[in-house]
Amino acid sequence: MQQLLAPIHAFLRCETPQTWIDVAIKSDSLEELLIDHCNCELKAAQTAIFLLRKYALDKDSGRALLAWAKPYEEFIYSQDHDVVSFLARDVKKNELVAELMPKPNFKFAANLVSPLIRLIKEEFHHFEQVLELMHKRSIEYRNIRAGRYAKGMMSYVTTHEKDILRDKLIVGAYIEARSCERFAKLAPYLDGELSKFYVSLLRSEARHYQDYLALAQLVSPEDISERVKYFGELEAELILAQDEEFRFHSGSPLAN
Repeated sequence: MQQLLAPIHAFLRCETPQTWIDVAIKSDSLEELLIDHCNCELKAAQTAIFLLRKYALDKDSGRALLAWAKPYEEFIYSQDHDVVSFLARDVKKNELVAELMPKPNFKFAANLVSPLIRLIKEEFHHFEQVLELMHKRSIEYRNIRAGRYAKGMMSYVTTHEKDILRDKLIVGAYIEARSCERFAKLAPYLDGELSKFYVSLLRSEARHYQDYLALAQLVSPEDISERVKYFGELEAELILAQDEEFRFHSGSPLAN
């Protein structure tokens, strides 16, 4: 595990504060933690779908991605959140079978497709896994307000059109890296089932961060090191700052 996490720790500018871990491992925090984790997995898939539709795929391919995401979005926006029916559905009917066609006017379009489709597939699967764990523990899915972390990161994305994709990919790298770091931080404190599950997520989250970072450099004509450093400092500020709400990516909790 340490070999897997070493690049993550080198990439991130700070570790998760112990004060966050102390709150996260409390029994009365588990419901909020798992619900927000569930939402984060779906949000990660939706973000990758947005990037592919905007930058990499033609309209028909974009519509195929929306159809792929539809059952997940219908579930979270429904009134009853019927977990049993959602998990029992025939997932083979919802597989992405369309031939995806890259946009001809963006030379890196094809490079984005394979890693982001794999990411979407894995995030959908993780969403289902978290939902199943919640159901087993009688934790009902409910809509909760997203934390300030991802929105805070995205607020610093440049307004210069030619560099927007680069910045969004760098932000994606930091979100995935932080997720990986927090799974590893939490695992030793959790019960056997949850600990095993969080450890099982480390490899895919680490790969997601590496994929995002590699794509950010690919689409940029210049070296991205300074931009990566810039977002790393912003990310650390969000993680170390005090936060009123506890969420999976929230900062240090306010003292009671």
